[in-house]
Amino acid sequence: MTLHEANDPGLDMAGLRIVQVIATTTGGTGAHVRILVEHLAEQGARVTVCGPEATDQQFRFSDANVRFVTAPIGSSPHPRDVHTLRQLRSLLRGADLVHAHSLRAAALAGLATPRLVPLVVTRHNAILETGMTGRVQEALQIYTARRATVTLCVSGDLVDAVRRAGGDDVRRTFITAPPMPPPRHDRDDVRAMLEVGERPLILAVGRLHPQKDHPTLIRAASRLADLDPKPLVAIAGDGPQHADLSALISQTRAPVRLLGNRDDVPDLLAAADVLASASEWEGCPLAVQEGLRAGLPFVGTRVGSVPDIVADAGLLVAPHDARALAAQLRRVLTETGLAKDLADRASRRAGELPDDAEVVGQAVAAYADAMRARSR
Repeated sequence: MTLHEANDPGLDMAGLRIVQVIATTTGGTGAHVRILVEHLAEQGARVTVCGPEATDQQFRFSDANVRFVTAPIGSSPHPRDVHTLRQLRSLLRGADLVHAHSLRAAALAGLATPRLVPLVVTRHNAILETGMTGRVQEALQIYTARRATVTLCVSGDLVDAVRRAGGDDVRRTFITAPPMPPPRHDRDDVRAMLEVGERPLILAVGRLHPQKDHPTLIRAASRLADLDPKPLVAIAGDGPQHADLSALISQTRAPVRLLGNRDDVPDLLAAADVLASASEWEGCPLAVQEGLRAGLPFVGTRVGSVPDIVADAGLLVAPHDARALAAQLRRVLTETGLAKDLADRASRRAGELPDDAEVVGQAVAAYADAMRARSR
C-alpha cells in the first residue's frame, strides 16, 4: 500500500493566509506541523499557527518565520473551550484556508471556520478509548469527517474510518521523522554506560502510555530470559505508567530497564541490536522510521501504518500477543543471518520512504483542491 497519494499541487502559495490549528502534542504531530509551516513560509504563504503555548516552546514555530497565537486546545473537552472557540472565530475570519491537526483541533476549527473558507483536517490518531470518552470521540469523528473539505489520514485504517463516518474527500498521507543528529558517543561506549556487556540490546522508544502497550513487551522479554547471554530490553521514555511498569518488571523478573526520558536516542539506536514495539496502534511512528535509518532490525506489532512503513524490513505480530512477540525477537537473536538480512533491508527501506517535500506537496495539493471545491 502507498504511504501517501502523490499529487501535482498546482497552487501558488504566495500571499495566501493559512492558519494551522494544533492541539496539545509532544511527538509526531508537532514535528509534522513544524516541517509543513517551514515549507509553506518558504513558498511565500502568510502562516499562523494556533495552539497551546507548550507546543510552541517545544517545536519553536516562531523560529520558522511564522506567527504563533496561543490557544489552550487540550486532548479532551474543557470549559475553557468556549473562550477558545471565540478566539478561533476571530482569528480564522480572515484566513484563505484552515488546516487542523487531530480530532480535537478539527472539531473546534470546524465550529470556528467560516463556511466559505476551506477546511483541511489531518487525522493523526485512531480512536482507542472506550466508554463515554470513546462515544464522544466517535461523534466528533462524524462531525469532522463531514465538516472537512479534505481529510488527510496517516494510515489506511484511518482512511476507512473517516469514510465510514461520512467523509467525502479522504486521502492517505505520511508523517516524516525529522532528521536526527549523529550519535555523540561510540557504540561500545554507550553499551558500557548501559552496562550491557556482550548481551543483545533490544531497544524500545516511546512514552510509558497505554497505547504503547509496554506490558506486552515486558512479558515478551520475560520469555527470553533463558537465552545465553540474556538480552536486555531498554525502554526509553517516561509517562503515567512508570510505576505500574516498574512493578510488572519486578513481578515477572523480566530483563527490562526503564531508561526514562532521553536526549541521546541516536546513541541508543547505534548501540542497539533490535528495535521493538508492542503498540496497540501507531500512525507514522517516528521511532520506527529512525530505527530504519539506523539500520536496525524491527520486531513489532502489525498496526496502523507500521506494516506499510516497515515492509520487508521487520517481523510483525498481532497486538497484545507477548508469546508471538517473544518468538520473533528470539528468531532475530538466534537465527544465523536473519538480523543482518533485516538490517540491510531496513537501510534500504529508509531510503524509499517519502521525504518532506513529497509530504508537503500532498498537503498543498489538498489545499488546492479544497480551495477549488469552495469556489464552486
